[in-house]
Amino acid sequence: MKEWTREERYRVLQGPEDIRELYDRIQTSAYRQLYHVQPITGLSSDPNGFALHKGTWHLCYQWCPWGAVHGLKYWYHVTSPDLLHWKNEGIGLAPDRDYDNRGTHSGSAISNGNDLVFFYTGNHRDEDWTRTPYTCAAVLGEDGRPAKLDAPLFGPRDDHSEHQRDPKVVYNADNQTYYIFIGAQTLDKRGCVLVYRSKELLSGWEYAGQLNVPGYEAFGGMWECPYITNIGGRDVLIFSPQYTRLPGRGESTNHNVYLIGKMDYDALTFTPDGPYHYLDYGFDFYAAQGAFISRADGGTDKGILIGWIGLPDNHYPTEEEDWEGSLSLPRELRIVDGKLKQTPIPAVLTLRGKEIEASGALPAACYMEVSCPGGDFELNLYTKADGTGGLRMRYDAARKAVTVDKRGLDRRFNEAVGEVLEMPLEAPLEKLQIFIDRSSTEIFVGDGEAVFTAHTYPTEGEFHYTASAGVGVRLWPMEKSVTDEFVV
Repeated sequence: MKEWTREERYRVLQGPEDIRELYDRIQTSAYRQLYHVQPITGLSSDPNGFALHKGTWHLCYQWCPWGAVHGLKYWYHVTSPDLLHWKNEGIGLAPDRDYDNRGTHSGSAISNGNDLVFFYTGNHRDEDWTRTPYTCAAVLGEDGRPAKLDAPLFGPRDDHSEHQRDPKVVYNADNQTYYIFIGAQTLDKRGCVLVYRSKELLSGWEYAGQLNVPGYEAFGGMWECPYITNIGGRDVLIFSPQYTRLPGRGESTNHNVYLIGKMDYDALTFTPDGPYHYLDYGFDFYAAQGAFISRADGGTDKGILIGWIGLPDNHYPTEEEDWEGSLSLPRELRIVDGKLKQTPIPAVLTLRGKEIEASGALPAACYMEVSCPGGDFELNLYTKADGTGGLRMRYDAARKAVTVDKRGLDRRFNEAVGEVLEMPLEAPLEKLQIFIDRSSTEIFVGDGEAVFTAHTYPTEGEFHYTASAGVGVRLWPMEKSVTDEFVV
């Protein structure tokens, strides 16, 4: 694995020709995705600036152009009319000001009348590498590029650690006030959320206080990417706690969880109705960000969620090719019987080609519908022709739990973090929807009860599957929906 110097990781992109050769080279990779957003070069991580504005979906991802390494971060901008067909638009935000001289780090966007406003963390470092995080804003211009404000909205608080980032902006109609939620860490290294408020979107921001979440005062050492939304009259708090091990998550110290409850904006208190839940049970899912659709036709309001297929401290096989990462399929969010349900957006099924015979061969990009027979069963993906190896899924009907084991894959990675995870269910397992792209697998259980996301890198001999007797399998190839054009 390449050892990167600080100078290499924090090199400033001077122009498209700096990365043209790298772009051309990675186009030959067998693991470039067909229907998932992925970096044009280098590393993609957190989804940023996700919003619907004037009929167009805008989405950015944190991007380090030079390789599969965390270094100088840009925002790369993509757009879509339907959350499915994504077009490369080029750099959205570049670290070109003193207050963001070492990176334009994660944030969000909000559609405000004629304006689409982006909020992000400006990562400033002094010569001695001391970090100062600023909360900054930019407005989408007529040229389709965000234009930064001349100065940050505000700087960090000295009564918390330097880890203050990932601004998420929401508007509370009850008191006609905007709020910014900042992922943060206390001086004694406990994860938390800082809250700012203003009557105006681009000025007048004042510190309101630290969000109170009863029962979660010492839950992880840092909370990244906080996000609050209201779905069907219930509030949902989504965040990514770091520096802690949680039950059933192996040795990972980075997680994505949610709470359902009630947000009191006056008291700055989110009161959970019950315990936290994992947003995704898979090996590789983090930093989820949501958007919101309000139906003017009287239909149901719904949330839309997208996450990073990856984890901050993990490493993946495509690092050898100088690129890594992708974003998950967008998911619709509903609350049913007090639980969050996540289902793939319906439009993704329009990418299906003609159904093919379920004969044990597994296309590199496909959609699989699985009907479960009741009782225990196995479904194994990416096996060899003789049925050995692969990503092995076992369902234990008595415990209502699915165990996913990736130790049988030829390309093993992040072994110390854990290669076996369990997905506990409340209802008997009846069906699965599985979306396979060239380097990712997303498994949706039932009607959105649970989701399992994993990076997978099958070798040439691993494009087969096996299933227990009684398991019904239908299979469709998937068409390309994401442009991979060289736009910088």
